Amino acid sequence: MVMNIIAPPKPPLSRLSSAGLPRRLAAIVYDGLLLTGVLFGASALALGLAAALLGSEALKLHNPLTGNPFFSTYLLLVCFFFYGGFWIYGGQTLGMRAWRVRVQRRDGGGIGWWQALLRFLIAGLWLVPVAYLHQVFGVSVGLSLAAGLGCLLLLLALRLPDRGSETELVLLPKS
Repeated sequence: MVMNIIAPPKPPLSRLSSAGLPRRLAAIVYDGLLLTGVLFGASALALGLAAALLGSEALKLHNPLTGNPFFSTYLLLVCFFFYGGFWIYGGQTLGMRAWRVRVQRRDGGGIGWWQALLRFLIAGLWLVPVAYLHQVFGVSVGLSLAAGLGCLLLLLALRLPDRGSETELVLLPKS
């Protein structure tokens, strides 16, 4: 005799609500301050290495880091690994933790490096007007910053980093 044993249905997973725009912006500001400190440290490390290799007198005459594409790439990688590392291992940067926000896949699991890279690149699009409006078109610095912040708000309001990387930012319950 074969018995059909049907497992009782699992209760539905409690769906976390999506993080709102003010909370996302607050986490961005918090993480921006932390990233500034990390970039200062990374720059000091590169400058110290340049001084050790070239000598301090040569460094006083000409700073080899100014306009150096390798140095710019190094700082970009530092930024990516700052965000990507936090997103991959725990789903939260320190700013996101302070504002109870977590990044996750749509099924609730953790994200991978490719998703982190997509999020990082799409979220970084707001820097394009900041960097190039002034240099290429001669627009004032204030106006290019305003255009960049407008792009940031548009990116966040449309949730383009979430859509492009198939992730979501959720609001965690109070503990």
